[in-house]
Amino acid sequence: MDQERRPESPGEAEGTSELFSALGKQIRVLRERAGLTQREFGRSVGYGEAQVSAMERGVRIPQPDFLDQADELLSAGGLLSVAKDDVRKAQAKARTRHPAWYRDYAKLEAEAIEFHNYNNQAVHGLLQTEDYARAIFTHRRPLLNEETVETRVADRLARQQILERWTSATYSFVLEEVILQRPVGGRSVLDAQLRQLLRIGRLRNVEIQVLPTDREEHPNMDGSFTLITTKSGHQVAYTEIQGYPRLITTAKEVRHITDRYGIIRAQALTPRESLSLIEKMLGEL
Repeated sequence: MDQERRPESPGEAEGTSELFSALGKQIRVLRERAGLTQREFGRSVGYGEAQVSAMERGVRIPQPDFLDQADELLSAGGLLSVAKDDVRKAQAKARTRHPAWYRDYAKLEAEAIEFHNYNNQAVHGLLQTEDYARAIFTHRRPLLNEETVETRVADRLARQQILERWTSATYSFVLEEVILQRPVGGRSVLDAQLRQLLRIGRLRNVEIQVLPTDREEHPNMDGSFTLITTKSGHQVAYTEIQGYPRLITTAKEVRHITDRYGIIRAQALTPRESLSLIEKMLGEL
């Protein structure tokens, strides 16, 4: 898998990468003409610096609402807004390639109506910043070459589109407190990651909870897991330990994991308390 080839942009597999690349270049030219840095521009439209960078490089799909905001802010005169229909059509086709073992899960994740994740090692991929994801892939063993690192980062950013489109799906994440203290990639990367958690945690369809380290009881010492409810109403679980993935469909096993998740959420801080804790941690960095 170390030499596995994947498209660098979310639309390359379906021939839509040219559209995203062209839009990204237009956004960059307009932003620079307006005298704004990526950070300043991102703050004005509700995006992080890494997300703006990804869009300008064509590895992240600009959402229609973002195009409207950017068009007005950058005085583009409709140049960006006019591309919304093309983006919607491209979104319907765009996909990223995944290893054969991952394709079933990736499809379930993209089409889920409920998504719940518990993690005890790192921030979940759907919540990661570009720099945090790059640090994860750069330091994993066995080492990945630079091309593979960049394509995997691009894939990860592309997956995050599901959180930003308007949908009836709901998402919940429980993170162990230690994850928020581990400076993956360095302090500045952690700082940006915590800010990303605050931004995503305020979305109406997303709840982020922190499980404090001082809890004396813990129902799950078996590692991270994800629970997904499909459009048909079936629930499945997904685990991956030491590179060995497992998609669990047996009702009894799924029920056990669901029970654990319920207890974990009950022991964790509430979403509001969790965001307050993250804000406090940012103030201490």
